[in-house]
Amino acid sequence: MLHYDLVVLGMGSGNMLFGDELAHLRSAAVEPGPFGGTCLNRGCIPSKMLVVTADAVVDAREAARLGVHATVEPVDWRAVRDRVFGRIDPLHESAVSFRRESGVDVYTDAARFVAPKVVQVGSEQLSAEAIVVAVGSRPVIPDIPGLDTVPYHTSDTIMRIDEMPESLVVIGGGFIAAEFGHVFDAFGARVTIIQHRPRLLMAEDEQVSARFTELASRRHRVLLDTEVTSVARRGDGVAVTVRGPQGEQVVEAEAMLVCVGRRPNTDRLDVAAGGLDLDSDGHIATDAACRTSVPGVWALGDVANHFQLKHRANAEVRLVRHNLVHPDDIRSLGTKAVPHAVFTHPQIASVGLTEQEARRSGIDHLVSVHDYADAAYGWALEDTTSFVKILANPADRTLLGAHIIGPQAATLIQPLIQAMTLGRNIDDVARDVLYIHPALTEVVEQALLAL
Repeated sequence: MLHYDLVVLGMGSGNMLFGDELAHLRSAAVEPGPFGGTCLNRGCIPSKMLVVTADAVVDAREAARLGVHATVEPVDWRAVRDRVFGRIDPLHESAVSFRRESGVDVYTDAARFVAPKVVQVGSEQLSAEAIVVAVGSRPVIPDIPGLDTVPYHTSDTIMRIDEMPESLVVIGGGFIAAEFGHVFDAFGARVTIIQHRPRLLMAEDEQVSARFTELASRRHRVLLDTEVTSVARRGDGVAVTVRGPQGEQVVEAEAMLVCVGRRPNTDRLDVAAGGLDLDSDGHIATDAACRTSVPGVWALGDVANHFQLKHRANAEVRLVRHNLVHPDDIRSLGTKAVPHAVFTHPQIASVGLTEQEARRSGIDHLVSVHDYADAAYGWALEDTTSFVKILANPADRTLLGAHIIGPQAATLIQPLIQAMTLGRNIDDVARDVLYIHPALTEVVEQALLAL
């Protein structure tokens, strides 16, 4: 058995743990796949590179409202794809070489626990004073009759296809469906989205979800309150049998994307042998300091938290690094303001409570909704559908939540995230800060002033 000071399982966010502060430790990195994990190789980064291209296409097609009459030639899918992965794919080998040159032993087999703080990696057993589990998550494959007999894609594979399909059926109505629906529609595919619930993006504020569903339905065929009952081959494509408000029907498409959620990779670790407790959803149970039920074993990222957000995992990496270096000064990570964004068209960003959550929990709240169209830059954009929505506590005047749907939503929400995190009074944020005129941030200012 090989003994280490530190063993890190998973080189997505886990790869960020190594640095000068831990360079004195005998360390090992375990990763059977490409370094960078989901975010770099099959998630956030390549999908956003595709989204940027799709945004350019849609902006050109919609420029007529500004008096610009533009056309878009057929998108060169292979050139787009190769630009993305031509930058990403070479990073794995350079990352492995860098880690080895910095003194970290790198193992490229999968790991599983055989005892507390002992893992089997290929033919080797590794023990460690500290183990950090950061093995991520993977797409859920639903139990749909016939699914195992037809070709289909998940978010892991859809971005690497060789040819742009003429038609795509998407099973699922969450953020992955919203982003890839935008991308493939922009690139020329006819998109059908099948959602078993009454709106798309049901996790968003109801007003945002309803607006996005309305806008997406203008671009795609959207089937709501619709269940998939079976799938089968149909020529070179698929036939999806569904049951919804219009009864039973068959949706045919050249390609199919399944995106109904993600699951933590704990089932591949034999966590029971490692003595690790799981929560009811199969994530490794941790406290606010990312400690597990086994002293000396830490967990972070999708395998442990429910956010499925890289920026949350990055914060956890910084926390765990501190706690490894300073065991007498253990810090915790709060969950007060964990923002997220959906990089679809239009963009969506959110932090804190939705209005329906506030109502459901009986929390007193004030609400302000301000349209982009009522701000000068909204005029310039000729925007008629975007808005900022803010919820505040009427007693102490602090922010409870913020939700934006529209251009640059993920950027516009940042001052509200900071105000919420720092506990700033909404009146101070509205009146004591100068917002550049006529920048789009005036929409945020006006929404705050309305409270």
